[in-house]
Amino acid sequence: MSRTQVKALAGWRVLVPRGGGWGDRVAAELRTHGAVPVVAPLINFASTDDPEALAAEFEQLSNGEYEWLVITSATTVDVLMSHGTHVPPGTKIAAVGETTAAALTLAGYRVDFIPEGDNSARGLVREWPMSDVRGRVLIPQSEIAEPTLVAGLRHLGFDAHFVAAYRTVGVPVADDIAADVASGRIRAVLVTSGSVARQIAQQLDPLPTSTVVACIGPRTAFDARAAGLAVHIIAESRSAESLIAALVEYVTELSPSEKTLS
Repeated sequence: MSRTQVKALAGWRVLVPRGGGWGDRVAAELRTHGAVPVVAPLINFASTDDPEALAAEFEQLSNGEYEWLVITSATTVDVLMSHGTHVPPGTKIAAVGETTAAALTLAGYRVDFIPEGDNSARGLVREWPMSDVRGRVLIPQSEIAEPTLVAGLRHLGFDAHFVAAYRTVGVPVADDIAADVASGRIRAVLVTSGSVARQIAQQLDPLPTSTVVACIGPRTAFDARAAGLAVHIIAESRSAESLIAALVEYVTELSPSEKTLS
């Protein structure tokens, strides 16, 4: 008889709502816990509707007219690179979290500030070094980004400027995956942003009561509930590792009958 320990997510099919490198990494990590990842990107990114405004802001940035550049996603890093944007030595760069900071570093940009606790817009504002509140800040984000960051930095005393760097668009889920969600064959759904939550609500709701919804942080959980989703798991930090660990912990505590479809 094998003494191999049954893995926590053995047999669980888990919807991964983003593709690319992120989706591949999450899928690989889920497999180490016995899960069967189902990668189904629900959102994608497109060029901004106002490329002239973005180009003008990046030109001001390159000319040293901003004291700070705040980056909130790896997608924005891709936009910086596609424009060949130069950040002068006198302009500091803040990243909303470790994942975004890693993307910046990989692209050849330095990072001067990362919040240590809450990797979110609120966390960034809350932990901002008060000894360095001065001048103009450029904040390139998705066109549907909430004004939390701009308002928070203005409250601190910055002259904060938002510019739409890209558009977030929904991606239709494949019919077979939608059917698997509806039937309950997909046991858990990872929710990585408010945009993903809204796509799940639009395309897949109502979810079966047996489907576990795991959110990547408190803000995403708030957005998921606002979209009408029941939230079962909230990761402590905005990282894929934390999200998967929270799912593993949740499933481990289920009874044997709850872990298995009836």
